[in-house]
Amino acid sequence: MARGVHIKDHWSEQRLFDQRAIVAGAIIILFTLGLLGRLFLLQVIRHDYYADLSQGNRVRTEPIPAARGLILDRQGEVVAGNQPAYQLELVPEEVPNLKAALDGLVQLDLIRAEDVDELKKTIRSRRAFDSVPVRLRMSDEDVGKFAVRRFEFQGVDIRTRQTRSYPNGDMGVHALGYVGAISEADLSHIDRAAYSGTFLIGKQGVESAYETKLHGVNGSRELLVNAQGRSVDKQGAFIPTLNTHAPTAGDDIVLAMDLKVQRAAEDALAGRRGAVVAIDPNNGDVIAMTSRPGFDPNMFGRGITRAEYGALKDSIDTPLLDRAMRGVYPPGSTVKPVIALAGLAYHLVDPDQTRFCAGQFHLPGSAHLYREGKGGHHGWMNLVEAIAKSCDVYFYSLADTIGVDRIAAFMSPFGFGRTTGLDISGELKGLLPTREWKASYFKRPADKMWFPGETVNFGIGQGYLNVTPLQMAHYVSVLASRGKVWKPRLVTGFRDALSGRLEPLAPVREPDVTLATPEEWSRIYAGMVGAVTHGTAAGAVGKNAAYPIAGKTGTAQVFSVGQNEKYNEKTVSERLRDHSWFIAFAPADQPRIALAVIVENGGWGASAAAPIARKVLDAYLLGDDGKLKPSGAIGRSILPTTKPVEPPQAPVPGQKRADTGPIDSAGGVKSPP
Repeated sequence: MARGVHIKDHWSEQRLFDQRAIVAGAIIILFTLGLLGRLFLLQVIRHDYYADLSQGNRVRTEPIPAARGLILDRQGEVVAGNQPAYQLELVPEEVPNLKAALDGLVQLDLIRAEDVDELKKTIRSRRAFDSVPVRLRMSDEDVGKFAVRRFEFQGVDIRTRQTRSYPNGDMGVHALGYVGAISEADLSHIDRAAYSGTFLIGKQGVESAYETKLHGVNGSRELLVNAQGRSVDKQGAFIPTLNTHAPTAGDDIVLAMDLKVQRAAEDALAGRRGAVVAIDPNNGDVIAMTSRPGFDPNMFGRGITRAEYGALKDSIDTPLLDRAMRGVYPPGSTVKPVIALAGLAYHLVDPDQTRFCAGQFHLPGSAHLYREGKGGHHGWMNLVEAIAKSCDVYFYSLADTIGVDRIAAFMSPFGFGRTTGLDISGELKGLLPTREWKASYFKRPADKMWFPGETVNFGIGQGYLNVTPLQMAHYVSVLASRGKVWKPRLVTGFRDALSGRLEPLAPVREPDVTLATPEEWSRIYAGMVGAVTHGTAAGAVGKNAAYPIAGKTGTAQVFSVGQNEKYNEKTVSERLRDHSWFIAFAPADQPRIALAVIVENGGWGASAAAPIARKVLDAYLLGDDGKLKPSGAIGRSILPTTKPVEPPQAPVPGQKRADTGPIDSAGGVKSPP
C-alpha cells in the first residue's frame, strides 16, 4: 500500500518567520529606545549631578591636623613643644593587599615584624578612607629606603606631620605626661571626626587631663588625585577649584611649675629613687613635682618598641611609677608637728612643761619597750625642743595621751587619708587609720581590735599611717599658712596660640583649718625652726642659710626590728634601709614655698632628704647673687594675678575648736564652768 506524501508549506513558514522577525525587531527597538532614554537621562537631565560625582572621584578631602598647644612653665619657657617629622601612612581602601604591603615594609625594615598584628588591629579599627600611620617618625635614611620602592606600595605614602617634642627629656615627665599613638581603647571614647588625621593623644599627666584644650580643631583641604591616589596639580585640561579650611591650633598651657626649681630638684635626686613636691602656700601652685627615676617621653611620641617598654615595666627601679602622687610611704617623724598641735589644741600638753627622755618608753602594764631613734636619749624636753630634736619618747607619750580617735580627727583636715584634688588624675589617698578602718579591713576578730601600742607608733608616723609626697607637701603648705588650705594645681592658665591672649585660672581656696590659736601655731613654728637652727637638720639645711627655714626630718622604717634587735644600716640590704624624709617651708617668717622630699632607702632624714630640700629652696628663693629675692620677684609668672575662688567656710568634720574646756576621761570636751 502506497504511503502519503507530505508537501512542505513554504508560505506558512515564511509567515511564521516574518512574525518572529517583527517581534524581535520590536524588542530590539524597545531596548534601543530604553538605552537612548537612559543615556539622555544620564548625559542631559542628570549631567550636573554625575559630573560632580565624577570630580569627587579625583578630588579627595584630606584633614589638616591642628597644631597641638604648647606647655610652658610659669615664666614662659617651653616644656612640651612640636616639631615636624616624616610619617609613613596608608589608606586601607587604596591598598590592594594589606598583608603583602605590611610584609614588604617589614622587609624594608620600616616597621617591626612584632608590630604587624597590632597595626592590623589599628587599621581595622579605623574607617577605610582614613589615613592610618604605620611609622610615626622616619629618619632621612628611612625616607630614602621607601622613596626608591614607592611604586610597589599602592595606598602607602610619606606625610609631613607635627609630632610632640619634650626638649628637657625626662624632666617632670610624671607630672607632664606624654602623648602616644591613638589606641583602640582611645577610639572608644573620642570623637573620631575630631581626631581625623591626628595620630597622637595625651596619655598621662597634664597632656591627658587637658587634652581638650591642647588638641585644637582640625581643618581640611581638597586635593586632586590620580587613579593611584597620588596628589597631582591637574588632570588633562581639568583644573578644579579646591577649598581649604584652616585648622585652629590648641591653646597653650601655662604651668605653675618653675623650670629652674624643677631642674634643681631633678639634679639633686639624680641617681636616687624618690620624689620632691614643692607648693606655694599662698595659692596652691605646684612649683616643682619630681619623681625619680623617670623615662624619656619622646620614646612614646616616636613609637616605643616592645623591648623598650618591657625594660621600663620590668625595671626594679619602677621608672613608670609616679612616686610623687602614687608612692605610698610611712611619714615617720614628719608628723610630729601636727601631733604636737593636736596636743595643744586639745589642751593635753603644757608646752612649757618638760618630760624626761631616757631613751625608751613603755605603756603602763606592758613590758614592751619603744626605743628612741638611733638608741640615744635627750634628757629633759619641752614641746618645742621635742620637735626640734625629734624626740620619739616625748611623742610616744603624747600620742598615747591624745588617743587614736582624736589624732585621726585632727589630722584629717590637713589632707591625710584623702586626695588633695590636684588637677591631674592618678593621685592615691594614702591611709589615715582609725578604729573603724581596722575593724572593717581585717577579717580575723583578733586583728580587728585597735591596740594602745598602735597609737604609740602613730605618734612617730609609723604603723598603718601612709602618705604620698604630694599629701605631705600639701600638709606642710597648710602648716606654713597657719591653716589656710588651697587646692594644689599644676595648671594656672591658658594662652591663645594665635592672639597670645592670656587667660589665668583663679586659685581655689578650701575651708580653713580652724583648729589652733595663733600662739599654738607659733609654738609649732618655733619647734620647726629649731630643727633647722640647732636640731636634727642644723648641719644639712640650716648652715649658712640666707633666710630662715622651718623644717622637720623624718625616718620611715621599711621593715620592723625585733624587740631585742638593733637596726644597723651597714648590714641591711640597700632596699631594706629606712626611707629619708624632710619637710620644710621658707622663709619661716613669710612662707613662699612649702615642700616635701623623700629618698627611698636613703637612711636618716637629715642625711639624704634634707640637703636636697636646701637646694630646691635656694633655687626658688635666691637670686643669681646668692641673696634672698624681693618678695615680689619670688614666683613671678607670665600670667596676671587673679582673685582666688573663696569657698563657703562651712564647718568640716573634725575642725571644731577643742579649747572650750578640759578633756574628760572619755575623750569628750567638758563644758566650761
